[in-house]
Amino acid sequence: MNLREKIDQSPMGIYQWAIVLMAAVMNFLDGFDVLAIAFTATNISKDFGLSKTEFGMLVSAGLIGMVVGSMVLAPLADKFGRRPILLLSVAFSAIGLTVSGFSVNAEMLAFSRVMTGLGVGGILVGTNVITSEYSSKKWRSFAISVYAAGFGIGAMIGGMMAKSLQATYSWHAVYFAGALMTALVFIILWLWLPESIDYLNAKQPQNARVRLNRIAQKLGFGGEWELVVKRAENQNKLPISALFGSKYLRSTLLLWLSFFAIMFCFYFISSWTPALLKEAGMTVEESINVGMMISLGGAAGSLLYGLIASRWAARNVLILFTIKSALAIVLFILLSHNLAVAMVLGVVVGALINGCISGLYTINPATYDADIRNTGVGWAIGAGRAGSVLAPTVAGMLLDAGWEKQSLYIAVAGVMLIATIALAFKKSHVEIKRV
Repeated sequence: MNLREKIDQSPMGIYQWAIVLMAAVMNFLDGFDVLAIAFTATNISKDFGLSKTEFGMLVSAGLIGMVVGSMVLAPLADKFGRRPILLLSVAFSAIGLTVSGFSVNAEMLAFSRVMTGLGVGGILVGTNVITSEYSSKKWRSFAISVYAAGFGIGAMIGGMMAKSLQATYSWHAVYFAGALMTALVFIILWLWLPESIDYLNAKQPQNARVRLNRIAQKLGFGGEWELVVKRAENQNKLPISALFGSKYLRSTLLLWLSFFAIMFCFYFISSWTPALLKEAGMTVEESINVGMMISLGGAAGSLLYGLIASRWAARNVLILFTIKSALAIVLFILLSHNLAVAMVLGVVVGALINGCISGLYTINPATYDADIRNTGVGWAIGAGRAGSVLAPTVAGMLLDAGWEKQSLYIAVAGVMLIATIALAFKKSHVEIKRV
């Protein structure tokens, strides 16, 4: 039995749950960043004299940075290790948030948003893989859901901090607070985050065996552990090209389609719901409260998915969540004229869609072998981020073209069902591939 197999079959210890918590905190930073930019929109636009279209482009700059971070930094992690690329990504995010705080014009802020997005994109890939690899088989789905719940918690706290700091200081203070939190996270990771065991086995860098046994001691597994013999497969291939080989092509394309559709829906709901509810007659405060309920539901939904997927097949649970998400989106917009009902359904919609994201994070690493896992995960998340970039823009174009909000939400529910179909055709992978 090698160390990976030992982790799979043993109860999870304190250090393993600490790794999951570190991943959740990093995902918290992503959620904080998303809501911070949304809730500082009015003051930023006023200070820099931006139109709605110009501010939309500013938001997209951060999302584009996330796409690049997911797709460019991920292959580097397969080559140089998960830990150093995660540290680099967190550093990028901290620097980007600091520059955002000092920004004196829209161009400087746009540059900082790209840098922050680059870091967040790299963080998402590394945390998803690390969480999967250090979780036991029994608790993997739940551990990933704990990690994913960090986004909803970060979004909720980001929104509250944004309102409070702007009322006391200015929008600049929101980004300085984010930079400080990110810097503290960097120190914690530097001290306690381990390297990926699967990376050490697959690439066997210098002192790999010593590092492997040091990690084993922290995990509470004594004795001497040997590295798994490296395989020749894929050694002469570019990791990216391997995604389109016969082994992975079908799963890769269907994963990309699923990520694109689900993230499209998530970012449409997150970015447009407060504004559309305000136009429908709610006050600004009421529309923001509904948006906060969606974030609150998101944190709960991630954990709910993990608990259910710990008992049943992760892919089947995910398919069920996508169907229920589509139904909830339709009900939400048809009944949103009542504030109390809208807040309750906001929690439901947030819970189900975030549960879908947790499901994707669960099945994504399980699809690829260790030597290309970061690349596979990164490019799938990149495809999802492409959906997140398009969602606000496409929705705005359709609204300008005369679409009613009810029709738009129903169409988005249809996009969610595309993910249902893609997942139904994807081959089931029940556990992480062995090195």
